[in-house]
Amino acid sequence: MSSSGGGGVAEEVARLWGELPVRVDWAAVAAQWAAAAAAARAAVVVPAVRALVAVSLAMTVMILAEKLFVAAVCLAVRAFRLRPDRRYKWLPIGAAGAAASSEDDEESGLVAAAAAFPMVLVQIPMFNEREVYKLSIGAACSLDWPSDRVVIQVLDDSTDLVVKDVTDKVIFQDKTPARDVPGRGGGGGGGGGGSGGDAREEVEGDIFVEECALSAPRGSEDISSRIIRSTSSLVIKDLVEKECQKWQGKGVNIKYEVRGNRKGYKAGALKEGLKHDYVKECEYIAMFDADFQPESDFLLRTVPFLVHNSEIALVQTRWKFVNANECLLTRFQEMSLDYHFKYEQEAGSSVYSFFGFNGTAGVWRIAAIDDAGGWKDRTTVEDMDLAVRATLQGWKFVYVGDVKVKSELPSTFKAYRFQQHRWSCGPANLFKKMMVEILENKKVSFWNKIHLWYDFFFVGKIAAHTVTFIYYCFVIPVSVWLPEIEIPLWGVVYVPTVITLCKAVGTPSSFHLVILWVLFENVMSLHRIKAAVTGILEAGRVNEWVVTEKLGDANKTKPDTNGSDAVKVIDVELTTPLIPKLKKRRTRFWDKYHYSEIFVGICIILSGFYDVLYAKKGYYIFLFIQGLAFLIVGFDYIGVCPP
Repeated sequence: MSSSGGGGVAEEVARLWGELPVRVDWAAVAAQWAAAAAAARAAVVVPAVRALVAVSLAMTVMILAEKLFVAAVCLAVRAFRLRPDRRYKWLPIGAAGAAASSEDDEESGLVAAAAAFPMVLVQIPMFNEREVYKLSIGAACSLDWPSDRVVIQVLDDSTDLVVKDVTDKVIFQDKTPARDVPGRGGGGGGGGGGSGGDAREEVEGDIFVEECALSAPRGSEDISSRIIRSTSSLVIKDLVEKECQKWQGKGVNIKYEVRGNRKGYKAGALKEGLKHDYVKECEYIAMFDADFQPESDFLLRTVPFLVHNSEIALVQTRWKFVNANECLLTRFQEMSLDYHFKYEQEAGSSVYSFFGFNGTAGVWRIAAIDDAGGWKDRTTVEDMDLAVRATLQGWKFVYVGDVKVKSELPSTFKAYRFQQHRWSCGPANLFKKMMVEILENKKVSFWNKIHLWYDFFFVGKIAAHTVTFIYYCFVIPVSVWLPEIEIPLWGVVYVPTVITLCKAVGTPSSFHLVILWVLFENVMSLHRIKAAVTGILEAGRVNEWVVTEKLGDANKTKPDTNGSDAVKVIDVELTTPLIPKLKKRRTRFWDKYHYSEIFVGICIILSGFYDVLYAKKGYYIFLFIQGLAFLIVGFDYIGVCPP
């Protein structure tokens, strides 16, 4: 009954549908949609892509002109030996100057000897830098400068005050001469004998331990035992302060400063550091990030430029990388930064006496900082902000490439992404805030304003990020699908090749990695253009500040320690855990991947297949390898895995 009733309803619906006066011709509908799509393509899509091609080619030519200009300036500097000490007055400081002067030139010797050592402040801002804090503090305290004429100021904003990673080790220390414990090899560093109670002591100056009594295994009468609770990040401020106290005990004038909040991040810490009374006696400030290790003669080679040239506000030195050969990611960074220092900074210093302060490994005149309005935290590039304001006040900068300061490159892709976001978003945001102020300034020449507005900001910080992604990762792949779009050969091959060769000369030893480096830079342009747009629009993560993670020696195996105080680590079964076991949060597998890179990589590879099968434009080789580069980065096969 129900079956026949259902059939009757279906028949009735079919009858009513057949009586409708309107008939749908699906073929005609499809034809209309195709015609509309073709019209939209001809009226909107193709003109828009052509406009992008024109803009991209124009920006590419701008970048080419800038690279050729920089190369020409640097060649002239090398050819005519226009070193900084030949362009500006430079004499050794104090007694060193008198000794260096020739006996025949008494007047020069008197001038050099008269230049007394000025008071210098060395600032080291840091934030949770457990892996590297000893390096920068030790290097700063070892600078060749009279101890009564220098103040080391450690500005610690660390917030890690809890145990983040607990590892329980039961160790037995042999009181007799060193011998092997069956089943185990020699262990780590030394320590005292076991004791009861909850005594706390320091192990190798880095971690704290808690001891408790424990019966030794059978057959080990001469072995004392204890349980060590080691932590990966336990009260970092205490560790940094203890390191400062150690150097204080050696006669170094070092100050450990903390503040109640992280307002303004690094700029806030530097600004707060200048408020202390002892800073009023200082004339110059040398700044180092926590992973930077200056050579002992750093001040002797840089401060004379400031002492003998009252118009100079900043002396910037070059970065040298201790982990450049750690992985491909660090090699790529070395190639980019070597070009920046060897060519861009050198050209800016030689022609305009201006360049962007790199935030570390530089020496500032305190009067210039005050004249420029001090540190400001309105962007995430407080160093560039100060440099631009100082040059608008008429101050000059000098880059000294012969002085190199060792530092660490981020070796994990996560840390590198955060760093590049800050370095791309901040300048764009600063350009938006200062573009009118630059043009209205009356203290600098017209050409210096043009250089600052056009060359430094627009080409270097906006166009470079924009054209890299839009042109190479969007316009070229899209042009494969549009037969109407033709890109001239010079814009696809010749100009990009010249630009690449100009930038690759900074690191000749890595020239064989040029193709891989270009592909990786194209991948990173996705993040840089997003960051630049964020900075211009002042949206979302515009003020995000994530300190670049430094691994130090954490990812390197430390050698075993042998000797009479060797510690043997053996397995012991405990009936009751003395330390509660912390649950480690597992990373979900979908959080390991970078989906924007994966999506772009798939689209580019699909464009490559379309070019092979239909378009026949010959872009498929580039599209395949560029798409593969996006996928490799997207699946996180770049950099090292943190320990």
